[in-house]
Amino acid sequence: MYKMIAAALILSIPVLAEPAVLQFNRVTISEHTYEAASVFDVNNDGTLDLFSGAYWYEGPDFKTSHKVTEIQYVDTYYDDFSNYPMDVNGDGYLDVVTGGWWNQALCWRENPGNTGEWTTHDVAEVGNVERCLFCDLDNDGHLEVLPVTKPIHIFQIILDEKGKGTGAFKQSTIVTDGGGGHGIGCGDINGDGRKDLLFAGGWLEAPEDSLNNLDKWQWHEEFSFALASIPILVHDVNEDGLPDIIVGQGHDYGLYWMEQGKDGEGNRNWTRHDIDMDRSQFHDIQLADIDKDGKLDVVTGKRYHAHNGHDPGAEDPLYLSYYKMNKGAFKRFNIDYGTADKASGAGIYFWMDDVDKNGYLDILAPGKEGLYLFLNQGSN
Repeated sequence: MYKMIAAALILSIPVLAEPAVLQFNRVTISEHTYEAASVFDVNNDGTLDLFSGAYWYEGPDFKTSHKVTEIQYVDTYYDDFSNYPMDVNGDGYLDVVTGGWWNQALCWRENPGNTGEWTTHDVAEVGNVERCLFCDLDNDGHLEVLPVTKPIHIFQIILDEKGKGTGAFKQSTIVTDGGGGHGIGCGDINGDGRKDLLFAGGWLEAPEDSLNNLDKWQWHEEFSFALASIPILVHDVNEDGLPDIIVGQGHDYGLYWMEQGKDGEGNRNWTRHDIDMDRSQFHDIQLADIDKDGKLDVVTGKRYHAHNGHDPGAEDPLYLSYYKMNKGAFKRFNIDYGTADKASGAGIYFWMDDVDKNGYLDILAPGKEGLYLFLNQGSN
């Protein structure tokens, strides 16, 4: 039996907001309020473009927008919760994989290779899609798609003999009593070289040849995160050789990490360390070396009005921030901070890429406050 979370909460060094070491130029791209975005070369001209919801914005200046499709609008939400670029049909143009809460389907939008509108193809009805996770579970170089639903569905793109997409996906389902709920992550928890799956209430241990042994995934109910971030991250925070977990509360206050430990008998246990309990709605969190010091940082931002203003802290200022880890002594640096008419959060699905080719990762931040590009200028 594995031991559950340690009862005592161990706090990290207090997190104090201070001026960012990195300098960013904030560029307004659009007032459209889609909550997902990505960066890729849409028209194959060798220049990166911006994509968000129903539009793409042509690089390098992003002043020309092209309509992609009509997207269902319900209350304050557009039914489009992931914008992942993937050449689904093998024609050499990157398409976009997404999912919706109201249409309850995983789908992909077909890039026409011109400035015309895109065709949306439903892959499968899977239930309400909070978001999708993209992870190479079998380490074959091709990402699998996991809509955040229960049961746990895995979609593998079907390739032809030349290794190109065929426009179709193979659907599989993990047979387990655990998993599902708000929150999902992918990473090697137990150090066996296989990618496991994490959920709000525990984790699924991957067997050998994991996608062909779906009935052999083993559930471990070792922690509980409530409405967890998407994704939940796996990373050795304190550099002790054991993978830890970083998780945010998507609809409440709190960003923290779970330290993996072992007792005298070798059983796994978890101890919680708070990173930042003063901010709320950490819906999307990512790992990236944003300051080019050779170490990964946590990059995140508020999902503005994730539940239409009903979440704790919903009316607090928006933020876009990165956190230096330093073996568990986290320090926060603001990229943007303020009210929704002056600052940006990170939406439900933000993207990082070196858009201006200066060697630093930039941030494309969507949300109900608009679409903004933060160009990373490096440090002073």
